[in-house]
Amino acid sequence: MAARRIDAHQHFWNLETGEYPWLAPDAGVLYRTFEPSDLEPRLQAAGIDGTVLVQSASSSADTNAMLRQADCHPWIAAVIGWVPLHQPAEASRLLDELVQHPKFRGVRYPMHAEPDPDWVQQPEVLDGLRALADRQLVFELITEVPRHLQHVPLLAEKLPNLTLVIDHLGNPPIATGTLEPWASQIAAASLYPNVFAKVSGLMTIARRADLAPSDLAPYIDHALTCFGADRLMFGSDWPVCLQACDFEGVLAVVRSVLAGHTEDEIDAVLGETAVRVYNL
Repeated sequence: MAARRIDAHQHFWNLETGEYPWLAPDAGVLYRTFEPSDLEPRLQAAGIDGTVLVQSASSSADTNAMLRQADCHPWIAAVIGWVPLHQPAEASRLLDELVQHPKFRGVRYPMHAEPDPDWVQQPEVLDGLRALADRQLVFELITEVPRHLQHVPLLAEKLPNLTLVIDHLGNPPIATGTLEPWASQIAAASLYPNVFAKVSGLMTIARRADLAPSDLAPYIDHALTCFGADRLMFGSDWPVCLQACDFEGVLAVVRSVLAGHTEDEIDAVLGETAVRVYNL
């Protein structure tokens, strides 16, 4: 059986029917509606078998809209939605409803938008995360600042039965060409077997359309050394990636960096890890 190719991180939004406080007219290329019909031809041309659709807004409306899209498009293989983790009773109620959908796989909460950098360690939030673990769901983390990445080992220890996925490789400092403190922090996170990471969003982090594979290689190679290919997965971060590069460009750069690795490692990062993590 041929290895499956999965884009483990992409988004949709509709400016006419949804509310996205982070998305303003000055967002440039992102300030328009993006729907499955925009992405599907690109997936087919690239040989991508399925995607993981990730939340774009902190609302049940966004989660429900994604699940409806997944109903209509078989290639949307999994949905990562949102619940109010800081309200564990309400989160549990919503999760009991959401797990009835065959493609619901977990939650992402934009903790980087919370004023408290230690938000995720609050007792109420930890109770909300336990509700995810109890239902064998994934928690995806946006770690925009080093403080956020430092929480990953703490969460992994407190919640060993919760699968944690670090989005965008934990936001490495690509723009400056440096490695620390990111390299040490991602290494610390990788020590826990319930922690995974996405090779996603790197072009956007660097904010450079001319980013070469050699610019990304130190970060991807370090992550491979720490996690191994069986705990890393590719994500295009489309359409957010359009701020720096198109879908095809993102995939081409990642494939170029991986070219020196074994076929099994390439297959893992480009799909098979996601198949296991999200039970596709």
